Amino acid sequence: MGVSFNQVSKVFADGTVALNKLSLEFDKGEFVILLGPSGSGKTTACRILAGLEEATQGSVFVDERDITGLPPRERNMSMVFQNYALYSHKSVYENIAYPLRVRKIAKGNIDSRVKDIARVLQIEDLLDRRPSQLSGGQAQRVAVARALVWNPDICLMDEPLSNLDALLRLQTRTELKRLHDDLGHTFVFVTHDQEEAMTLGTRIAVLNEGELVQFDIPRRIYHEPATRFVAEFIGRPAMNIIEGEITEGLFKADVFEVPVTGQPDGPVAMGIRPEQIILKDGPTDEAIGFELDMLELVEPDTLLFVNKGNASMVVRVMRDVGDLVRGSQIHLEIPHRFQHFFEIGDGRRRL
Repeated sequence: MGVSFNQVSKVFADGTVALNKLSLEFDKGEFVILLGPSGSGKTTACRILAGLEEATQGSVFVDERDITGLPPRERNMSMVFQNYALYSHKSVYENIAYPLRVRKIAKGNIDSRVKDIARVLQIEDLLDRRPSQLSGGQAQRVAVARALVWNPDICLMDEPLSNLDALLRLQTRTELKRLHDDLGHTFVFVTHDQEEAMTLGTRIAVLNEGELVQFDIPRRIYHEPATRFVAEFIGRPAMNIIEGEITEGLFKADVFEVPVTGQPDGPVAMGIRPEQIILKDGPTDEAIGFELDMLELVEPDTLLFVNKGNASMVVRVMRDVGDLVRGSQIHLEIPHRFQHFFEIGDGRRRL
């Protein structure tokens, strides 16, 4: 079920611009992530697709059908909310069966479909319980079961994992990925968590301040960020960004200097990811000397916070560096193939 946002904007009554001319298209069966910080417009875009918000301008098409003015009940979409929105007075079985009953599905079919989806989500033994008797992970799976049991064209999920603890979030993320692969439904998943986005999505739409910044597969989002914002938003720790100037093949920022290739002279922001910086055992022709300001152990990694003049970076290494102490002189190589360059003004990636 192909989805298309065509120049969709949303301006609230107080003048807040939640979306600014969003144009976005994706195909049937994709697991699309709407990713961005708070206030980026991701939830608004999801709610407009669901029919829960009305666009100020623009149109939304599903399978070449204009659904912009359709009420939610005519869009054949389900939604999983952040708080799950389960009916507290109904059993798990009745919560899952409810969307089938309102669609007047035959009683025998209701029973088989509820039990089938419960088996897929491994909640068969919970069908007689009430929501108050469920853990957070169980409630989340019940909400997903209710959203999928009636076979909607598209399943929308608005930060459904944000209320779970870290371990349960990881487990549930794996279940959602497996469920999508098995069922082949179109999933649209809203999150501010870039780790969820990178692991779940077939493609990621990165939004910032109501605008689409980049829409691509996770690998390209990570390795070829379209803007400085994407580069710094994706990755833990974030990409190192140093502002400076290129002169005759040499990037300079205060006393920090590194050779670059294929870049014109002028002001620029250079970026490199912490794990792509190479820690050397001693001075080499290509290594640059830095002072170690702080060392942070995050097993199995070690994060090194280093300085050279006004330039600061984080280096991530997977090796024993127990002999290093604050103030140590260390030597780092910044490979050409991992260097990124962004315009100082608008943050666009330099090709």
